[in-house]
Amino acid sequence: MSTESASLKKHNTFALPVNAAHLVIAGRIEMMIKAWQKAQKRREPLLVIGEGSNVLFLEDFAGTVMINELKGIEVKEEEDAWHLHVSSGENWHYLVSSTLDRGMPGLENLALIPGLVGSAPIQNIGAYGIELKNVCEYVDLLNLNTGEIDRMDPERCEFGYRESIFKHKFKVGHVIVGIGLRLNKHWNPLLSYGELTKLDQNTVTPQQVFDAVCAMRRSKLPDPQLVGNAGSFFKNPLVSEEKAHVLLAEYPKMPYYPQPDGEVKLAAGWLIEQCTLKGYRMGGAAVHHQQALVLVNADNASSQDIVELARHVRNTVAAKFDVWLEPEVRFIGATGELDAVEVLS
Repeated sequence: MSTESASLKKHNTFALPVNAAHLVIAGRIEMMIKAWQKAQKRREPLLVIGEGSNVLFLEDFAGTVMINELKGIEVKEEEDAWHLHVSSGENWHYLVSSTLDRGMPGLENLALIPGLVGSAPIQNIGAYGIELKNVCEYVDLLNLNTGEIDRMDPERCEFGYRESIFKHKFKVGHVIVGIGLRLNKHWNPLLSYGELTKLDQNTVTPQQVFDAVCAMRRSKLPDPQLVGNAGSFFKNPLVSEEKAHVLLAEYPKMPYYPQPDGEVKLAAGWLIEQCTLKGYRMGGAAVHHQQALVLVNADNASSQDIVELARHVRNTVAAKFDVWLEPEVRFIGATGELDAVEVLS
């Protein structure tokens, strides 16, 4: 389905009143290729999104916005694991809950992460001790120019903390159309974060972990159906061990998470909260009153309201802790994605 001069308000969870010159709902790969060819012919940009849960439109989009609606979940069972092939237009949380319902645990820590399956590799989504790269077998990448699908193994995806090659080299002219996941039959609960630490490693069930994760996320994160937001706005920053020790000497209660590579991950939400920014407003945008990591469209916010608030939060945290936060949310300009840090600098 293709629409001219369409509103994107229902297609971004910030519920910003922006438009696209063209809107395409693509349920088949052929439709994606056709939309790309049309955009190329018009010499206009094309942007692929799912549910718009991790984007901030800074202005109207001067080209085609394509909504990914590729569907399908296939399961191949082997002696020690289940191998899943999941089309990129499936809802991520639906995938997590449906695999659990079918007796295939392994994704429960990633429950209630908004967005589609196709966004998962781009961000290398993660929560409560697990990242997509821990269960990913491959990513199927469609080249819109040639129509060929390249099956990329995890090493080629260059997964990092909220990072992948798909944010860079394959940002334009390519679409993730499916991913492969491996879920081990030998289930090992991951209980190192938040309320999960209160669960018993020896008796806990996958469903109990799923329920606890959902409860934690719902208690902290506002429902985009009720108040516009894109979930966690900033990444949890990574700092050196030396920097972490300096901060801990001054703030001994600061949450910190040592990483395998020697760096230390800090909790961005905690840093923002220490700056007494919960509930802080600029125009129609606000820092959420329960979870400081979330910026919300509190009252008909403009894109500029959200940008100015994000800049204020970033500068305030830097002034107090000498730590510069980076947005997790993708900033979209009139012709495509922009460097979010540059926009806020």
